[in-house]
Parts: sequence; C-alpha cells; structure tokens
Amino acid sequence: MSDHFFVVTGGPGAGKTSLIIELARRGFHTFPESDRAIIREEMQSGGDALPWADHIAYAERMLELDLRVHSAAQSLSGPVIFDRGIPDILGYLTLCGLPVPPHVAAAAKATRYNARVFLVPYWDELFTQDTERKQSRAEAEATYAVMRETYIALGYEITELPRADIATRADFVCKQLAN
Repeated sequence: MSDHFFVVTGGPGAGKTSLIIELARRGFHTFPESDRAIIREEMQSGGDALPWADHIAYAERMLELDLRVHSAAQSLSGPVIFDRGIPDILGYLTLCGLPVPPHVAAAAKATRYNARVFLVPYWDELFTQDTERKQSRAEAEATYAVMRETYIALGYEITELPRADIATRADFVCKQLAN
C-alpha cells in the first residue's frame, strides 16, 4: 500500500480539479485525472474510447494511464494527491451498468492508496457542463454515490470535504494530511 498516496474523488463538476490545482500551488505532488486527457486525445484522433461512445475501451484507457501514473508516483516522497484513483474505474463501469472485468477489479484491489479517501460531495451551485463533461446533474449525483460505495467496498475510509470555497477545502485537506 502507498500510505502517502491520497485520492480525491466524487462526481463531476464538484470542484475536484480546482482543489487539486490549489494543492499543487501549495507545493504538493499532484496528478490530474486521466479522464479529460483521454477524452481530448480521442476527440482529436477521432477515436471512440469515450464515455459517451465505447465505455469499455474508455475504461481500459483509464486503467492503462492510471496504472502508469501510480507507478511513476512511487519515487515521490511526501503526500501525493491524485484526482481520482483506479477504483473510480470500477465506479464508472458500475454507473454504466456494465460488468467489471476481472483484471480491472484485481488492479483496484492490488494498486492501493492511503486508506483515507477525500470525497467531494455533489454541490448543485458548482456543477457545470462543458465539451468534456456532458453528465447531467442527476448523473453527477449518482456518480458521487457510486464512488462513495465503491471506495467503501474496497476498504477505504471516506473523508467528505466541506461544501466550501477552494481555499477552505484545501486547508481542510492539509489539516487532515497533518494528522
């Protein structure tokens, strides 16, 4: 297990990326979510490994990239903060009503993060859609719930972030990491 690896997860449009950017600004090692990078690459290349096209291909691309990132982060010291983790792929497939392939489930069980996972709650006032985030408000709320259930099922402890501005959320995370 990588005790110094921390995941920030939740539904889309809840402020995860803004929090990650703020934590990076404060000097933490951070890794962005793989989702948006894959979507941009697929849209530019005309590929269909997209969350609104081929769900399985999209999940496989996320797994490939997330495993590489997890491995690359092994050499870093101090807290490392990930915008989503490998268990998010299980949550994504569950949300899509698809079976989780055994190798994906095995990767989520074997590739561990700190037991404490930061869950960003759905917050209607923050939620927005864009060209890469096409989920509805209902889907965003459902994603939040599925991520919570997925991480708990894998033995993680959920620490829910407050519905507050980014600086307050970053202060909250910093205080938790100091404990």
